[in-house]
Amino acid sequence: MATALAPDVSALLAPLADVDNRGVHGVTGTSARPESSFVSWRNHIRDAAALAAVLRARLDPDRPPHVGVLAGNTPFFSSLLVAAAMSGIVPVGLNPTRRGAALHRDIAHADCQLVLADHATALPGIDTVDVESAAFAAELDAHRGSEVSFRVAEPDDLFMLIFTSGTSGEPKAVRCTHEKVAFPGTMLAQRFGLGPSDVCYLSMPLFHSNAIMAGWAPAVAAGASIALRRRFSASQFFPDIRRVGATYANYVGKPLSYILATPERPDDADNPLRVAYGNEGAPRDLDRFARRFGVQVVDGFGSSEGGVSIARTPDTPEGALGPLTDGIGIADVDTGAPCAPGVIGELVNTAGRGQFRGYYRDPQAEAERMRGGVYHSGDLAYRDADGFAYFAGRLGDWLRVDGENLGTAPIERILMRYPGVTEVAVYPIPDDGVGDRVMAALVLPDPAGFDPSAFRAFLLAQDDLGPKQWPTVVRVAAALPRTETFKVLKRQLSAQGTDCTDPIHEMPRP
Repeated sequence: MATALAPDVSALLAPLADVDNRGVHGVTGTSARPESSFVSWRNHIRDAAALAAVLRARLDPDRPPHVGVLAGNTPFFSSLLVAAAMSGIVPVGLNPTRRGAALHRDIAHADCQLVLADHATALPGIDTVDVESAAFAAELDAHRGSEVSFRVAEPDDLFMLIFTSGTSGEPKAVRCTHEKVAFPGTMLAQRFGLGPSDVCYLSMPLFHSNAIMAGWAPAVAAGASIALRRRFSASQFFPDIRRVGATYANYVGKPLSYILATPERPDDADNPLRVAYGNEGAPRDLDRFARRFGVQVVDGFGSSEGGVSIARTPDTPEGALGPLTDGIGIADVDTGAPCAPGVIGELVNTAGRGQFRGYYRDPQAEAERMRGGVYHSGDLAYRDADGFAYFAGRLGDWLRVDGENLGTAPIERILMRYPGVTEVAVYPIPDDGVGDRVMAALVLPDPAGFDPSAFRAFLLAQDDLGPKQWPTVVRVAAALPRTETFKVLKRQLSAQGTDCTDPIHEMPRP
């Protein structure tokens, strides 16, 4: 394992160029019909050298060397990341849930010269390559034997562009530099004691920062093997873990909850997984997952930008993100003054930009993030008297009820106490007068069994639910619309309001 925080991805990969006893697994199929592939690091890096040669031959040297990738978690995606470290080509992670004009906008905004896709994809007007086609395989074969060499990269050299989720506006292309990827990779490998004997399981999408910085990079830094599942599957998560002997896995958002929803088995804890690391896990599920599967679960808080990072400590109260550290504070949204305990404000980094390295071709958004020399996260939070921070939603999640600004996350935490609820989303809908009404969407296994009277009695019994936080409209659903990285699309829920096929219940304030 690396013993220093490497400044660039190339330095992490170079020691693997002659490694034959570890490498990259491609995991497909099911536990009943398992399918898998394996390529050693030596051959994986040789494959990347051929890919780099193919791409260099295709790209216009007078334009940015940006290559879109519209693919699942496959060995090919990993080889593209290796090729980027070797050649300076910049992969651009594209979200497959984006369609039509929205996807074309992302491709154009990131200056992609071509798009690599792992299936036949029709993108009119865009040079698109089916990387699973016989024609592309022949193109790669023609460049087998290309020289294996890693360019010397500066820490601030661009390694990859990763789009934000776009839950609160158009996605922005985050500049992921070599240092921005190599630093957390090395740090996490050291933190969890990962080394050559480990296998890191990646089922979170590689177009997202969590999979790159909390999955792929730690594996490379540790000199470990990687196991790639094309797309996350709750039912296949632990069968895959056992099949490849995975000891480490990353997650973002709801996957732990989905895995917990699978039928319990007497041998649940009989698995090799040692650590599950990620962010935005449901607080009540962290300990449940750890106990049921015998795994250390470490949940942190951060974003693709990387300007604010908060880590849970052993004494972190349930529901809290972790303690505020030097430079990380909560500021009044209007004045910028520090917020007192219990007061909701914006999470900021007064020490500077942290790991934020800017947006690509978006100077206005970048300046807004760094106004006044302070990094503004766009996340709402409050702290308790002991300095532990609690998430309160996004700035775009503000509700304005009777002249008061409210965060959505505190309301969601209260509603999650209702028996049988597996997920909650709180969001604004227009009030007939001025401001917003609080609407809540509840996910239940049997939406038809929802009892409005019982839910109202539950609300009345919650002594920490303020009168303005009361959800006056309740939607009961079997599932909520979400992004590819499991974030709920609240904008879509707000736009739909009561105009949906799910049952809607009025819940007037007492």
